[in-house]
Amino acid sequence: MSFDRGVKIAPSILSADFANFGQEIRAIEAQGADWVHVDVMDGHFVPNLTFGPPAVKAFRPHVKTVMDVHLMIAPVDPYIDAYADAGADVLTAHLEAGPHIHRTLQAIRGAGMKAGLALNPATPAEAVAHLLDLTDLICVMTVNPGFGGQKFIDMTAKIRALRAMIGDRPIHIQVDGGVDPTTAPLVAAAGADVLVAGSAVFRGGSVDSPEVYGANIAAIRNACS
Repeated sequence: MSFDRGVKIAPSILSADFANFGQEIRAIEAQGADWVHVDVMDGHFVPNLTFGPPAVKAFRPHVKTVMDVHLMIAPVDPYIDAYADAGADVLTAHLEAGPHIHRTLQAIRGAGMKAGLALNPATPAEAVAHLLDLTDLICVMTVNPGFGGQKFIDMTAKIRALRAMIGDRPIHIQVDGGVDPTTAPLVAAAGADVLVAGSAVFRGGSVDSPEVYGANIAAIRNACS
């Protein structure tokens, strides 16, 4: 993965057709997705249950861009190697998921992946101050994690604070939750460069009408320019 601060759209396949993941992934990439975002939930850290390592491994052959795996699970450490084996390019853990986040980030990098760190809406930017040199991506949650389709929570002040803290370090700022053509320019202007969007990308489209995905992705991207 090369680093750049240009805006990247990362559709969340949590909003895709669960019976047709391979074709859905290929469709969004063909229509302009920069990354593919995979939300992993455990029914414990968050009130929902989604994809384990075997499912993520099954997605991998279809992903030709970047497979961005967001772990909304606790504990994280016992599963790092499994998601590395599944083919994650970026593995993101929540700061709130465990007491030894330094160890978690070190283990993610040690397994050959980029290390992401997610912050719930109530967690302040200052919480990452001593973690920046272990981190390749900071995911700012603009909803409380656990479900797709939630209302956007304005975290632009947090994003601006993080951007200032990061300086010239090669760290992405990702925003996850409620991203659409209305909210995307707000977070991009604050300093975010990876925008996760679920329903705003998949709404109205299908593998039989993939051009809708393309139009939705373009609308988000164009709103940021």
